[in-house]
Amino acid sequence: MKGNRSEDPGRRTGSGNEQLTPRAAFVAARSAVSLAWRSAPAHMTGLVVVAVAGAGVPVGVAWLTRLVLDRLTGVSGTALLGLALGVALLGLVAALLPHLGQYLGTRLNRAAGLRAVNRLFTVVNSFGGLARFEDPRFQDRLRMAQSAGSQTVGRVVETGLRIAGGGLGVVGFVIALFVISPVMTGLVVAAAVPALAAEFRLSRLRARSAWRISSAQRREFFYQSLLSSLDAAKEIRLFAAGDFFKHRMLDERRAADAERRLVERRELVTQSGLAVLSALVSGGGLVWAVLAARQGRLSVGDVSMFVAAVVGVQGAMSGLVGSLADGHHQLLLLNHYMAVLGAGPDLPPPAGLVHLDTLPALRRGIELRDVWFRYGDGCPWVLRGVNLFLPRGAAVALVGHNGAGKSTLVKLLCRFYDPTRGEILWDGVDIRRVPVHELRRRLGAVFQDYMNYDLTAGENIAVGDVRALGDPAKLATAAREAGVHDVVAKLPHGYDTMLSRLFAAGDADDDTGALLSGGQWQRLALARAFLRTEPDLLILDEPSSGLDAEAEYDIHLRLRRYRADRTSLLISHRLGAVRDADRIVVLADGRITEEGSHAELLDADGTYARLFTVQANGYQP
Repeated sequence: MKGNRSEDPGRRTGSGNEQLTPRAAFVAARSAVSLAWRSAPAHMTGLVVVAVAGAGVPVGVAWLTRLVLDRLTGVSGTALLGLALGVALLGLVAALLPHLGQYLGTRLNRAAGLRAVNRLFTVVNSFGGLARFEDPRFQDRLRMAQSAGSQTVGRVVETGLRIAGGGLGVVGFVIALFVISPVMTGLVVAAAVPALAAEFRLSRLRARSAWRISSAQRREFFYQSLLSSLDAAKEIRLFAAGDFFKHRMLDERRAADAERRLVERRELVTQSGLAVLSALVSGGGLVWAVLAARQGRLSVGDVSMFVAAVVGVQGAMSGLVGSLADGHHQLLLLNHYMAVLGAGPDLPPPAGLVHLDTLPALRRGIELRDVWFRYGDGCPWVLRGVNLFLPRGAAVALVGHNGAGKSTLVKLLCRFYDPTRGEILWDGVDIRRVPVHELRRRLGAVFQDYMNYDLTAGENIAVGDVRALGDPAKLATAAREAGVHDVVAKLPHGYDTMLSRLFAAGDADDDTGALLSGGQWQRLALARAFLRTEPDLLILDEPSSGLDAEAEYDIHLRLRRYRADRTSLLISHRLGAVRDADRIVVLADGRITEEGSHAELLDADGTYARLFTVQANGYQP
């Protein structure tokens, strides 16, 4: 299955044109607030209090300052002292509120991020198929959803509270300014309108830019992983390909940086213009206040109040505009998170099929009936009307050239995809009628592109059935059946030895991990499959590729014993490994072209005979 790109043209879905409708914004914001409240209700309540207090304190300081200045003479010292203490107390509160808000916000972000990531990967784990994981656009969306889930949910709540606090602050300062001059109040508020529109445009620009940058970043991370990967290190160094991949990585980074520079230039021009407008309004207002004071229309306290109100309104409006734009940007990112959560099942049962809760034990066999499949409407057909029956207890081998459709057929049997047309029947039951986990509970498999997990030896085996983690005897039995127990037992810590050097141990003198050979890893993957002691169908996809002749012979002896009296499907390009199968099926161009025993197919003198003869001649003098 590894590297067969002709069979796996990833379907492209999704769009980079991310428009946030009012309904989508409302749904995303409501979900963020709900998730944050369930994560940390006490901290969220505290943030609400901080937001309200943060909005009221500056307005209170401005009013008290006006009173102090206007009553410096003509009032008792006690009353003046009370006003001064009030100003000092509000100043103390104003100094403490940011630190308290930062503490509560950090705690809320952490709790909400944990819950959001849990929810995201619960949904991701519910995807039974592979189509979304093979779709590069969905991979981009998923990466942005991970970032949004980890960081954005709590920030949306914090930003919402800043918007509410900013709105309260604007109202308070507008009332104070209106008392001094209704006309200036209108001018100051009107000047904030273009700022609001400009910030929203910048927010949409940032979101579109982030979407375009995501593909370049993903490719950059890919090249970085190649340059730092142990798996690729040998070839890259042998073929001196390091500079090639480095230049590719830097090109992707430059492309992303160029996109960022466009946004940064737009931000510089827009925000500079808004700053000039703000300075003109506040400067003009100050000149008017000074002239009005000289004419006796404003007191010293009025001037102080006016200056504080103008600065306060502009500051609150600027903060409000910035928070609105920031919130809009965060909601656009959170929209990716919501899109993944709302993606729905990727392998739904077709309409008209009655859903079953369980799958009966296999009694007769598995049938592919007129199965057609392609990876997308615009893609070529990979399977074309395949009819195949796997009798219970029989060993069926599937052979053919690369790209014939063998790996795709395996994906359909595992229900990683559903047939485009036709059906797959389990004793006459369409496998789409049962939950995916019920089907896979009855399957065992060894894939050509098996995983080498950066885990301990025991954990690598237990991935086949995580319930075996607490059963060392069961792990050892599976390892013995795969012929790898002696290798694992000789490791520094036996089954507890880390099979990776990516994670250094806490003790610097301790061994940081052991590395296995390719053949040893393959046997470990085989042990993983052997944990399932009674699979109804055993799928073996090139289980001995890359092994020496003696190891290959040993593996096939073990597999022959393991699959005895079991239904099995064996895929291999080494035809000597499949000659003892009960039935051999030849797949060519998505169709079954030959079928029979080894002897029957040799007598037919077709594709199988030709392939077998070519391989056999390689062992002749």
